[in-house]
Amino acid sequence: MINTGYFMDMSIEKEEIVKDAEYYMNLPYRIEIIKDAEKNSFVAYCPEFEGCITAAYTAIEAIESLEDAKRTWLSSALEHGDSSPEPDYTLNFSGQIRLRVPKSLHRRIFMEAKEEGVSMNQYCIMKLASAVRAKDSIHE
Repeated sequence: MINTGYFMDMSIEKEEIVKDAEYYMNLPYRIEIIKDAEKNSFVAYCPEFEGCITAAYTAIEAIESLEDAKRTWLSSALEHGDSSPEPDYTLNFSGQIRLRVPKSLHRRIFMEAKEEGVSMNQYCIMKLASAVRAKDSIHE
């Protein structure tokens, strides 16, 4: 802390973090695994890394192979000066979505929510959750 007579400098020096391949490898990226019934294998990929995908006969082998693929992807990106993405989970979400919708859709949501005996907010949450579940079932 430096006292200049007029104000105190309360800044704290931060240790600079080196963002190399190892730094990124230690971040908890999302991994998606899909069973390919036709080929009797598993496909694993990391959504944050475009084109980073592997396949193997077991899910464990696919994940292990994906770790090698991620390391190669990251090393190549850093070598070429490309930015490497941070995991999506680090984003902060408030839980609020504000939408502008056509009056006709607003009216329809109001009427259907009233018919269901719930608030428009609860009705929209049910519809969004249903759409997300439907998408998930397509990928299974």
